[in-house]
Amino acid sequence: MKNFKGKIAFITGGASGAGLGQAKVFSKAGMRVAIADVREEALAAAVKEIVAYSGCAESDVLSIRFDLTDREAYKAASDLVEKTFGGPPHLLIQTAGVNSFGPIEASTFDDFDWVVGVCFNAVVNGLLIFVPRMIKSYANKEEFHVATTSSMGAFMAGSTTGPYSAAKAAVNNLMYSYAEALKPYGAGATVLCPGNINSNIGDAEKFRPAHLKNTGYHVSEGTMKTLRAIHAMGIDPVELGEILKEGIENGRVIVLPDHDPDGRAAMIRSQNEVIEAYTFTAEKREAYMEEKMKAFMPPVNEDSGPPPSMWGVPEGGEAFGQARRDLDYVDDDKKAK
Repeated sequence: MKNFKGKIAFITGGASGAGLGQAKVFSKAGMRVAIADVREEALAAAVKEIVAYSGCAESDVLSIRFDLTDREAYKAASDLVEKTFGGPPHLLIQTAGVNSFGPIEASTFDDFDWVVGVCFNAVVNGLLIFVPRMIKSYANKEEFHVATTSSMGAFMAGSTTGPYSAAKAAVNNLMYSYAEALKPYGAGATVLCPGNINSNIGDAEKFRPAHLKNTGYHVSEGTMKTLRAIHAMGIDPVELGEILKEGIENGRVIVLPDHDPDGRAAMIRSQNEVIEAYTFTAEKREAYMEEKMKAFMPPVNEDSGPPPSMWGVPEGGEAFGQARRDLDYVDDDKKAK
């Protein structure tokens, strides 16, 4: 996606931090921007900041207060975007996130339900609600794109951020899948994986829902002050927004801002461990597969023609992995025949 002027963006977590930075960047690029958050006062302040930064009209910024884990509220928000701006977003950016720190073995169900609920389940909500509308409106006619703000933590172990790191790893894989799936519609997907961001995610515990308050982690005003001090040293949200914009313009599936040397080194170590483990087992697997191939596939010579399928297709299995025929937004080549 290269042309943003006059198009529509929807950004979650848009009232502060990375989401607000993205809203400023894409508003300045000429987009009409809808921002979603759970904090009414923060949304009002964010609208003023976006207008001041980009010089857009206040009517070009729509703020919507709702809980991203509430699917009915999410559907209502998507309806409001279409009613206000005349269509679904051309650019969906899901940036809202929460985190809490503590030993993973001390985690409670509430810790997982809260963090995974916002960081992963809410992303699923946005994709399942918006993508069908985006395909119907724009497929192979106008540029459209989906993006999610993940984390460098998705690539490595997080013994004190277990729910968060697991959710972000799932987000990465989800976006890789959408990047491949959206190609037939002329669209793309990007996952942004920053390290530390100058944001207020350190205050997230203040907004934890009452029914999910049973945490296994020690939380106090002091621990939140510590997090605020750490995040104050992170990358500027507008700079991060510009990095994401460049990644979208160039069709990057993964955007890894190189602004956190310690995080980068830890990520490389983690990925090297995976590569070394794969290399170690590759030779054994190659020998195993060679034996299996002998059993499944007879020797091939010039007179025997092409080899048969290794597995074959069971009767009635021709539509394996296809979508239902009645889904009117799915590419015909992906539907059961």
